[in-house]
Amino acid sequence: MNGDSRATQQSGTEGAVSIPIIDLNSADAAAEVFQAACQHGFIFVKQESTGMSLDDAEHMFQLSKGFFSAPEQVKAECTINSSTSGKNHGWLSMHTETLDPAKQKKGDYKEAFNIGEYDIEGRAQQPLPSPLKPHEGAIGDFMHKCHQLCNQILRLIAIGLKIPDAAGGPYWFASRHNRLSGPSGSVLRLLYYPALADTMPFDPSEDIRAGAHSDYGSVTLLFRLPSQPGLEILTPSGDWDTVPVDPAPSAPSSRPPVLVNLGDLLSFWTNGLLKSTVHRVIFPKAGEGPKGGEDRYSVAYFCHPEDDAELVEIPSPSVDEHRSNLKNSTDSSIGNKTITARDHLNSRLAATYGI
Repeated sequence: MNGDSRATQQSGTEGAVSIPIIDLNSADAAAEVFQAACQHGFIFVKQESTGMSLDDAEHMFQLSKGFFSAPEQVKAECTINSSTSGKNHGWLSMHTETLDPAKQKKGDYKEAFNIGEYDIEGRAQQPLPSPLKPHEGAIGDFMHKCHQLCNQILRLIAIGLKIPDAAGGPYWFASRHNRLSGPSGSVLRLLYYPALADTMPFDPSEDIRAGAHSDYGSVTLLFRLPSQPGLEILTPSGDWDTVPVDPAPSAPSSRPPVLVNLGDLLSFWTNGLLKSTVHRVIFPKAGEGPKGGEDRYSVAYFCHPEDDAELVEIPSPSVDEHRSNLKNSTDSSIGNKTITARDHLNSRLAATYGI
């Protein structure tokens, strides 16, 4: 497909939530990203407009599979509970994370490995386990490309918000996500949802691969493999709706487009104008595959501003108008006290992990 129709194509199968498939290099990209950000905060980004090759993500999936197939004692070399890994870094074993504690009887049926941002010399600032250590440079390069893509999306959002050039214009957010300006909470996360034998004691009506949650930061990039469904988002009506793996089944590609969603920090920063939508990962529904699912892998990059970035009011007429509509509402997020990105992230981590 060519031209504008490529950017406005809608995702999904019948009954699935409508998420736009956007070419970030199209003339209408800023308007389309902004519209989706205000609606539910999810977009698909066409692979050829990401600045990343298919090989980039493929290498991360290969490393992920190699790591999660390693013996437990190897993975435990760098557990998230280790004092050397650092806060929110390292390996999380099965059931370590409970993303929806109010409704889950057991922790999530998944493993994960969190990698924090590298130093300015391109080195990991945490110990890496033996299956990943030889690939430290490739992982760092992938994270750098992910961060560049996030800043490209943030520039388009700033254009959509009509931030004046004198105040920073398209670079208002990107300047606060500058990795050279200081540390941040940005994290690359390798995720593994193992298949469960039907004989295992679990109830797919109650147990879940990733409990309902919203993301903490500014922008999340999610890389997925073909034919590995399970992601759902919560619609405004309170129903769960499927996010398709291949949003354009009539023109399938070798790799699904990158799925992007906005996080709580960006929603907070805009007083809720931009949406951070609750989502989850479920086991296959009845008739859609084995009860315990198949091995499922994904790679996520969670982009955060630099730690000391203050979440001040955004100089945007769209945000001003939205804020004025909330003057008599408890929904207004930015009050008299200015908090930093670090403050915001720490409050969310404390709620989830108690750290």
